[in-house]
Amino acid sequence: MFIDQGDLLQGMSMIFTKRFMDIATRDNHDKGEFLFHEGDPADYFYTLIIGSVRLTIETGHRVYIVEKAGDAFGWSSLLDREVYSASAECLERTVLLKFDRNNLGKLLEEHPDNGLTFYKKLAQILGNRLLHSYKVICDTAGT
Repeated sequence: MFIDQGDLLQGMSMIFTKRFMDIATRDNHDKGEFLFHEGDPADYFYTLIIGSVRLTIETGHRVYIVEKAGDAFGWSSLLDREVYSASAECLERTVLLKFDRNNLGKLLEEHPDNGLTFYKKLAQILGNRLLHSYKVICDTAGT
């Protein structure tokens, strides 16, 4: 199985990338379907193939829209958090790659160089989302 994983797998070895794809399951979801709710056990990490997913926090405020192929979410599962920090709702028919936290964690430990690069890429993704959130907060405060 091959899809464009965007920046997440850039610079990884071919062996790691193949194993990464081998442990993934392909999931199809309908519009309006929730993948998880804030506070649910953080068991899976996801990357988007097609569609879009709205991430919201308990207050109902949109945090981020995942809409670019290869974009990742469900990061709580990789950071030893027990629960998800947001809810994820499909905004249209959506296809994802889903990774069990234990299987992905084991793969990252077995390939420490690639694991380090993976976590750096994940930190970069989260940093970009944080900057996006700052902009949303500033725009909202200005109105």
